[in-house]
Amino acid sequence: MTDQFLESADGGLATYQDARDWIEGLIPLGIRPGMERIELLMERLGNPERRLKFIHVAGTNGKGSVCAYLTSVLIRSGYDVGTYTSPYITKFTNRFQYNGVDIPEESLLRLANRLKPLVEDIAKSDLGSPSMFEVSTALAILYYATEVYPDFVVWETGLGGRLDVTNIVNPLVSIITNVGHDHMDILGDTIEQVALEKAGIIKPGVPVISAVSQPEVAEIIASAAKAKNSSLYLFGEKFSETPIAVKEDEQRFRFNGVFRSIDDLSITLNGAHQRANAAVAVMTLEVMRQYYALVMEDEDLRQGLREAAWPGRLEMVLQSPRLLLDGAHNPEGAQTLAAALRDTYTYDRIHLMVGMLANKNHPDTLRHILPLVDTLVVTEPDFRKAMSAEALAEIVREMREEVGRPFELIVEPNWKQALARLQLLTGETDLAVVTGTLYLIADVRSQLLYNMDSEKGW
Repeated sequence: MTDQFLESADGGLATYQDARDWIEGLIPLGIRPGMERIELLMERLGNPERRLKFIHVAGTNGKGSVCAYLTSVLIRSGYDVGTYTSPYITKFTNRFQYNGVDIPEESLLRLANRLKPLVEDIAKSDLGSPSMFEVSTALAILYYATEVYPDFVVWETGLGGRLDVTNIVNPLVSIITNVGHDHMDILGDTIEQVALEKAGIIKPGVPVISAVSQPEVAEIIASAAKAKNSSLYLFGEKFSETPIAVKEDEQRFRFNGVFRSIDDLSITLNGAHQRANAAVAVMTLEVMRQYYALVMEDEDLRQGLREAAWPGRLEMVLQSPRLLLDGAHNPEGAQTLAAALRDTYTYDRIHLMVGMLANKNHPDTLRHILPLVDTLVVTEPDFRKAMSAEALAEIVREMREEVGRPFELIVEPNWKQALARLQLLTGETDLAVVTGTLYLIADVRSQLLYNMDSEKGW
């Protein structure tokens, strides 16, 4: 008799699909910032998070790329690395990686069965049920602390920082990539309020690396670091990058740091923002060398940076004609996409397909993109919080005058039909772009790459 059957016989979860359905069945509980439930879960599990060494990564954009750079370099340097990120592009197990490989389905099932009675017990209390993200975070900690024992865990926040459940950990270093206009319905009405929430990951005496650019945000981060007696390494002050050569799929740059400078590093991810993200990762590794005697050879650093990949961000998935995917779902993401379209790619015309969620800052996002497009195909992601194609198109129509150049607007709610129209429009010397929410990017990517194992969601 298998362990899986034994687990299902007493009311537990029998299969990986059961486990995933149970965890994602908690999504309707929503995002509920707060630490009480995760603290109670960890306490009942014996605080396994205290056995692990975390690199905690917060920020509006760039978190995933920084995680990818750090993971790649650390693995190349001979370390075992856990990487916890969200949302996922292909499969739920993508969120929990060990040395770049997804958690095995049987491990996820086993750990879900361990968590389920605890979650159901807490659900009966005044605290209410732990959310999907809380259970996923607890599962990640259990996986790393009780099954695979990595040397380091690269640990991405969900959103915010202060009340984000990933903040249960006490890391070796804290990273705040940048602060922008996203999740303001939860984190606060102003950029300063959002910055205060992100700064909540700063722990007493733990060094902080950041690439925040707005002076008012940098001041908030610096003030929080000073209050916690934490050394702050700010991009533009303590470290920077100098481009050497930039072309599609290869960027070479010099890293300039407070401890040393490193010549001629290269990355294959596109866009100037990716050089900044790589510099954040390098500064983090340099801080770990100084504070924690991290052993890292320069050749491993070079190879690790070059090998880093992050799907769905300026990812060219087709070549004839070319089709680019980029999950630019907020104003800052759209700004970096627009900059890359101007500086990195060549084309005669741009045909762009977009689908958004209902809770996003649509005019400020579209404002960066519309001046570049020849055709805009508006569609709907297959997701519960999707904005209707017609509602998004109405915003586009209202913005036509301020764009200052003509473009064709196509409204096609069915994303598969919208994708087909986009591809038909795109000539060999044109560029097709699919952007917006990562939930749309995940579906389009799976469709184009014929990924039959695709799941989608949080």
